[in-house]
Amino acid sequence: MKNLIGKAARFTLLAAITSLPGSPLLADEGRTLYMANEGLLVEHGDTKVVFDPLFRNDYGQYLLLPPAMETALFAGEAPFDGIDAVFVSHFHGDHFSPADMLNLLESLPELQLYAPMQAVVGMRSEATAAQQNVFARVHSVSLEYGDAPVSLTMPGLLIEAVRIPHSGWPTGRVDVENIVWRVTLDSAATVAHLGDADPNDVHFTNDAGFWADRPIDMAFPPYWFYGTATGREILDQRLRARRSVGIHVPIQIPGDPLQRPVELRDVDLFTNPGETRRIEHAD
Repeated sequence: MKNLIGKAARFTLLAAITSLPGSPLLADEGRTLYMANEGLLVEHGDTKVVFDPLFRNDYGQYLLLPPAMETALFAGEAPFDGIDAVFVSHFHGDHFSPADMLNLLESLPELQLYAPMQAVVGMRSEATAAQQNVFARVHSVSLEYGDAPVSLTMPGLLIEAVRIPHSGWPTGRVDVENIVWRVTLDSAATVAHLGDADPNDVHFTNDAGFWADRPIDMAFPPYWFYGTATGREILDQRLRARRSVGIHVPIQIPGDPLQRPVELRDVDLFTNPGETRRIEHAD
């Protein structure tokens, strides 16, 4: 009976996350699917990427990836079939598991990984001899605070990375390589995953030209960006995000906006694994 219940639960979850409410997606739209914490699937056309998908520490306040979703991810089953690349924001236990990422790269032999050097070093320290071959598909980014953004490409993707300090700057976590990824899918839809970025405009000012160069169709900031006027201004005026959805939302914050703290009642947050949002973009 236990196995039957597990299979039924998995079927129900996968059915929910492989269907979108409302009308079908238009050709010039993409979508994002919420996995857990800062884990996201983003797709446009046949191009699919995931951000911060595998982690094991919830620190008692963040959602972990549902088992059915994790099984589908490792099996390459819908909606995680045909993933092109995975991105890691930083090496913290609620964002990244070296062992699990190694296993995922083994399971999906076409998958490319983009991650900060700290995360790649963590993977190398745990890799077995048989896993060494996966590093041919691992692309590390090593950026110091203040370095110019870097740009990489692969079929269907323009990948841009900039180091923005982890929240707590300038007194805490200054050694953490937190990478903000700005990714354009199919030369059409541009998204930005901010990891655990600190909401201070001083981090974005030096690269004002970089942010102005490519407006963002959908930004994914940690929820604390909405708690200050500066954080909101960064999203609206610096990143010029057409839309944003907050991530890294503690389980104590309800999905119902009316039950949230006042500063979070007027914003969109991901709170339930399997939620989706459309990504509309200009031609």
